[in-house]
Amino acid sequence: MIPLKDDNPTKNKTYVRFIILSICTLVFILQISTENRDFYTYYFGFKPASLFLDDHSTFFPILTIFTSLFMHGGWMHFLGNMLYLWIFADNVEDIFGKKKFIIFYLVSGVFASLSQALVDLNSNIPMIGASGAIAGVLGAYLRLFPRAKVLVLFPFIIFFTFRIPASILLIIWFFFQFLNLSDQGSNVAWIAHIGGFLFGFIYSILFESSHRIIKKSEGKSIFLNKKGPWD
Repeated sequence: MIPLKDDNPTKNKTYVRFIILSICTLVFILQISTENRDFYTYYFGFKPASLFLDDHSTFFPILTIFTSLFMHGGWMHFLGNMLYLWIFADNVEDIFGKKKFIIFYLVSGVFASLSQALVDLNSNIPMIGASGAIAGVLGAYLRLFPRAKVLVLFPFIIFFTFRIPASILLIIWFFFQFLNLSDQGSNVAWIAHIGGFLFGFIYSILFESSHRIIKKSEGKSIFLNKKGPWD
């Protein structure tokens, strides 16, 4: 199932998702335009060995946790991530606020990368992609807007569309990551997706507990942001 749009309007204008998408687009254009694409992937991608072990193949390796979040390995990788970012990030940004959403997005990406790194601290294979950070957005969306309707495209013999609750779509997406963990030949960081998703879901629970909820219906959560550690 491919999500096309959600029926979940925002209360305020959202800009951060557009800025993130624009940066990712610019970086991807630069990636596919250079002849030294592999070099930049290796240099700016996140390699666990560079951060945790005595491997100095990258200057300031801690920065690669962030630079890697704006790089992609190919057109499908890039377009898939940007589609999910565009559909789901605006409502999460609307609830968290612009500044808090920026922090949330970056920390989701860092947590996702570190989750994958724990599998093999000796790995010198660079990880790139916004998938982990976007997984955090999906986890938060599941918690905050479980009943929001999402229009999805189902490619089976013929293409047709239908609307399903966000909870069904995102839970299917989440368990799909587990189903692929056994694929040893995959170059996808499935554990990073799982780690980012769980972080986003837990973060949104903490966010809810520190803010007064005045309404939660039809998938829409509304908060009075008067107090809490995020203020």
